[in-house]
This record gives sequence, C-alpha cells and structure tokens, in this order.
Amino acid sequence: MSGDRDFIRQVQGYGLMTAEISYYMPDHPGLLQLFVWQEYDLAPRFPVLHRFLDHWRTDIEAAIHSVRIAHQHLIRPAEWRAVDGVITIN
Repeated sequence: MSGDRDFIRQVQGYGLMTAEISYYMPDHPGLLQLFVWQEYDLAPRFPVLHRFLDHWRTDIEAAIHSVRIAHQHLIRPAEWRAVDGVITIN
C-alpha cells in the first residue's frame, strides 16, 4: 500500500517536498511554462528531486529555467506549552 510506504518514509525523516519547475521548449524559448511536482524527499540534499531533475535533463526535451522548492516535515516532535492555572472538569 502506498500509504504504508509514505508513513515509513516520514518516520525515516522524509518530508513533503514541492518543486515548481520553470521550463521552456527549445522551439519556443520565449514561452516559460510551469510544472509542479510533489514527492517525499530528504532536506537539505533532496536526492529524490536530484534524480528527477537528472531524468528531466537526459530524457525530456524541455530546458529547465529554474526550480523553486518548498519542504515540510509532516512528522515532528509535538509542540507543547505550560499553562498556569487550574482546570476543573465536572
């Protein structure tokens, strides 16, 4: 199941990476296009993204102009704060 694989990757330190790839086709260099891609990856090295970009450079005609990356760990230590006071539950 994909969900099990995704959960295991998150426990291993992977976070959700979103890449916005700006590219153009060689026959239309004045037309910049966008491709948005999400995958679990390890920051800050991003090995999954690098493999994808290597594949793009060798097997896809489109030329990469730029890549913007956002990354978020989905599993992380819980946040908590101390609260002064008394809470009464009846």
